Amino acid sequence: MSPKYSIIVPIYNEAETLPELYRRLCRESDRLEESVEIIFVDDGSQDGSRTLIRQFFQEDFRVCYLCFARNFGHQIAVTAGLNFARGEAIVILDGDLQDPPELISQLVAQWQAGYQVVYAQRLLRRQESRFKRWSAFIFYRLLRYLASVDIPADTGDFCLLDRQVVEILNAMPERNRYLRGLRAWVGFRQTAVTFSRDRRYAGKAKYTLSKSLALAVNSIVSFSKVPLRLATYLGLLSGLLSMVMAVLVLYWRLVEPNSRLTGLATILVALFFLGAVQLVSIGILGEYIGRIYEEVKGRPLYTLADLGGFEFSLDSHRDRQFF
Repeated sequence: MSPKYSIIVPIYNEAETLPELYRRLCRESDRLEESVEIIFVDDGSQDGSRTLIRQFFQEDFRVCYLCFARNFGHQIAVTAGLNFARGEAIVILDGDLQDPPELISQLVAQWQAGYQVVYAQRLLRRQESRFKRWSAFIFYRLLRYLASVDIPADTGDFCLLDRQVVEILNAMPERNRYLRGLRAWVGFRQTAVTFSRDRRYAGKAKYTLSKSLALAVNSIVSFSKVPLRLATYLGLLSGLLSMVMAVLVLYWRLVEPNSRLTGLATILVALFFLGAVQLVSIGILGEYIGRIYEEVKGRPLYTLADLGGFEFSLDSHRDRQFF
């Protein structure tokens, strides 16, 4: 029989956190008083995470696991969990314990009240640098302004999704996935449960500045055409300024031939400006073309080295389009 609830936890080098995470997940699963499966998705960990996950699997019938053949990234790990989850309600939370498992019961209560997407919204970020807090604050509001759908601010991947929503997400073929945007795009009844985000239980943050920036760029490009329009506007602006410059140069040559504003410096400034506009426009186009290139290649989203806890074998499901 399929479980009532599925809990998906992407894991990447979280050996220090896993025992405490597992203990708290078990406690919350017992409180749900319904059948639960806990799906650990190992995203190519290099520490002892995979060994611990297999140990949990041997000791607890509720535990299932997926092991990637290499690191594919957090969003793909969550996607893999959604592909395999069997519950009527599916909970996603990070493995660093910044998303408290104790909030799951509140998410479930909202689902039982009729909501099909219940996302956890952060009110407070404990022990995070001022730069990270302010950059996150600006990013979420910028994304909400630019995106074609209303993506709630200050929300991560911590959420509960109804089975109907998960089936739609699994049917989406795109590879550059931003799940926080996709769950907003699908619609249905949605609500928030607020919480204060805890500090990391142990270890180092896996989302470095470069990874966070890449995720931010991916989210904007995936849900907004504004950057493309920006390239058009920059082109129009440069054309307008070039006409103004032509009139000024003609005026200086005829009326003030000895003006210091004429000569090589003016030409260089104009050339540098036009060059910058062209490079920015090419860069914006490149981001969109790069995503087209990734889509048309048609490669699997991920490859699995091992899995456990599901009633089918990996060999009998190698034709599945996602691995």
